[in-house]
Amino acid sequence: MRRRLSQSEVEPKSKNNYFGKSNLEFISTGCVNFDCVLGGGWPLGRIANLVGDKSTGKTLCAIEACANFARKFPDGHIWYREAEAAFDQEYAESLGLPVDKVDFGKDGVGTQWETIEQIHDDLKAAVAQGKASGEPGLYIIDSLDAISSVAELGREMTEGSYGMEKQKQLGQMFRRLTQGMSRSRIHFLIISQVRENIGVAFGNKYRRSGGKALDFYASQVVYLSHLKTLYKTVNKVKRATGVLVKVKCTKNKIGLPFRECEFSIRFGYGIDELAAAMEWLDQAGRAKELLNGSKLGDYLAESDRLDDVEYRRRMRDVRKLVRRAWREVDEQFAPSRRKY
Repeated sequence: MRRRLSQSEVEPKSKNNYFGKSNLEFISTGCVNFDCVLGGGWPLGRIANLVGDKSTGKTLCAIEACANFARKFPDGHIWYREAEAAFDQEYAESLGLPVDKVDFGKDGVGTQWETIEQIHDDLKAAVAQGKASGEPGLYIIDSLDAISSVAELGREMTEGSYGMEKQKQLGQMFRRLTQGMSRSRIHFLIISQVRENIGVAFGNKYRRSGGKALDFYASQVVYLSHLKTLYKTVNKVKRATGVLVKVKCTKNKIGLPFRECEFSIRFGYGIDELAAAMEWLDQAGRAKELLNGSKLGDYLAESDRLDDVEYRRRMRDVRKLVRRAWREVDEQFAPSRRKY
């Protein structure tokens, strides 16, 4: 007697769901396109690695993550561990960093964070604080390249070394604390500097410090690249006003990998979310749903003249359309059936 096929075997699902991690909570990046690239934003309880060269907005992305986290979770915890001794608090505050809600360490912004061992002990205390309060958290290291290890600091400059102490300690820290961060709903954002792979003729020409531990434990690895500097001329005086940045997500356990987007960063303002969103919608053939016959340039210029209430209302409509259009585009590339 022939077995009767089940309904799922007769009619397999035709599309994969892009936003498949409905059980996660996200922190917005400050740019809806960037959120879509990541699969929803920076996820609570996970580790992300943000990698880039100079002038690509790595610290700015961290600042915007803090601002959006504070707005979404007013009682949450923000730990910002700045290790480069180059943090401009006034500028960060002008970009939206809620300085009064950020824990920089026992000495404030000037707290020195030198070793992986220090970060381990501090992160362990942050996990315990998050568990006790029941509130989520955002923990940022800016940047990993400026962090050393106890072994390295205790060694003379002339002593030989394989240079693996930092990588080993980093891997040990992840093994010890990953589960605690997940349970405490702490997002761990690690900023890294990009480095060139000397002698590489093919494959990836760029890398970042930290060894293989970051590749294994990070749910998201994002590379930022500087495309060009933006200029503006006023009364015959030309000045740089921002940079155009490209984002590529090379690893993603939250959404689909290898998604990309571009956005401009305006000095003293941050990511120009509206321009990035509208330009992408225009490329996808969807901007006309919002332009109402206007040209894109006129729409953006008009938006700058809106009051804060009207601008926020417009941004809500734009974000809603970008998310819907992004999903529809991705579904066009999804397999027509499931294999199993």
